[in-house]
Amino acid sequence: MVPNSIVGQGDAAASRPTLDRLLSVMGAGALEPYTAPHGLEAVVDGVMMLDPLEPGQPRGQVLLAVGIDPQSAAAVDVVRDAAGSGAAAVVFGQGRSGRPSAALWAAAEEAGLAVLLRTAWCGWTELVGALRAGLVLCGVPADPTVPPGDLDGLADALAVLVGGSVTIEDVESRVLAYSSTKEDVDELRRLTILGRRVPEWRVAAMSEAGFFRALWGSGDVIHRPAHGENPERLVVAVRAGGEILGSIWVAAAGGDLPAHASDTLRSAARVAAAHLLHHRSHRTHARLVEDAARALLDGRGSAGALSELTGIAAHGHCAALAVRPADAAGKGEEAGRLCALLAVCCGAHDLTPVVIPVDQGALVLVGGLHQEAGRAAEQVARLGRALVRQVADVFGPQARIGLGTVVETLADLPASRRSADLVLRALLAPGEHRTVASADEVAETIALNEMLDRLTGSAPAPETPVARLVAYDAGQGGGTMVQTLRAYLDHFGHVPDTARALGVHANSLRHRIGRITEVSGLDLRSPDARLLAQLQLRLLERGGRET
Repeated sequence: MVPNSIVGQGDAAASRPTLDRLLSVMGAGALEPYTAPHGLEAVVDGVMMLDPLEPGQPRGQVLLAVGIDPQSAAAVDVVRDAAGSGAAAVVFGQGRSGRPSAALWAAAEEAGLAVLLRTAWCGWTELVGALRAGLVLCGVPADPTVPPGDLDGLADALAVLVGGSVTIEDVESRVLAYSSTKEDVDELRRLTILGRRVPEWRVAAMSEAGFFRALWGSGDVIHRPAHGENPERLVVAVRAGGEILGSIWVAAAGGDLPAHASDTLRSAARVAAAHLLHHRSHRTHARLVEDAARALLDGRGSAGALSELTGIAAHGHCAALAVRPADAAGKGEEAGRLCALLAVCCGAHDLTPVVIPVDQGALVLVGGLHQEAGRAAEQVARLGRALVRQVADVFGPQARIGLGTVVETLADLPASRRSADLVLRALLAPGEHRTVASADEVAETIALNEMLDRLTGSAPAPETPVARLVAYDAGQGGGTMVQTLRAYLDHFGHVPDTARALGVHANSLRHRIGRITEVSGLDLRSPDARLLAQLQLRLLERGGRET
């Protein structure tokens, strides 16, 4: 006899599912309620993709408005039409702006229709499967002993019932949870748990033998007899609404599995489906924090939401840091290593960070800084110097960190992030040797970059001295004239320093300078002429880097 607290009353007649029950089964993360004028008590009979060319949808549907921007007038029409057809709710994507319009809110309130938003991390195809699976599972009574999505608790509870060691896996043979057992663990289970996935060689062997085809295609428990050092095992696929959610494995521990183990596992798979769906739909806390921080730093998020998720005070000094490691660290698995390293280093400084991977690097948000602004800035500077050393040690000496200005509240973080990005860009400029800096330390470079940004094009204006030098280099100059002028101006006309930078003799340099003035007509004694040449050379350099 299997306790009801684990498997539920699976054969009991289930009442028709409501929108509230459906969202509860799925868990938070895939869908975000936007407005529900009459609550979430509407009965849900199905899920449909919205097709404006096919009127008269069945009542009680959750309509997925694929491709319709919630900021558009078309979204308002969709809500009104859906309410008229008796829909349970309409789901929109995030749209271009990230939030629906006030007109959509007003239309939903007037029509009395619930409007939900699909979160950016969940694709439409994945959402359809999750909703259909959720509808199937709405009739499964909740398990009072295991919180929704607590797969570790579920594995421990099932291990007691089936009398063996339990492993819960996803469809890619990755370990989601495993039971705690005191008995000796067989080698395969040990390798699986340590690697958090079934070893590749084992997956390949089972695939070749057709095991997974049998597992996913069967609705029953599969028995694998003991073989050598591998004990007897039972496995069942977990599915709902046509969606395969994962599998449950039971390995004998210290003896044979009891006779009722297969029946218990078969019954438990249905309850496990609800937990697996909840687990799949509900993003981890870390992912929620990352998304909230990213949205805030982009200027479209809520400081209150981030504060609630992280415990960082909404009012208190905080700052953003922009991190750029060596090129390889911004991609693939290296990006994960970088973020983990930054988080650990911040923790060593008694700071609770939020680390966000971005293209070619990461952003670090730190709050809870000293209440005095000057002391808070010193904290950020110390942290930046420590981080750049650690990143350089692991990923190479090219590491650079831009320190954002310290701001007074989380809501002001977008300004800190902008300053951090500007500082990082300045540190990446040619000839800049500092690895970490704040905005006041590279203010001149930031101002110059902003000035150059306002100038259009990288080609120098025709008939100017730099334009003549570019043309000469392209012809008979051998590409050395522009390079020589750039080095000469960068070294303030000091011949020995310029010669060393170019690797030429001082007399050879003097000859080149003479040729530059002869070919281009540049008056090196004129401050205006030198300024124009410097700006044009910078634009040429920027154009070369962009191409």
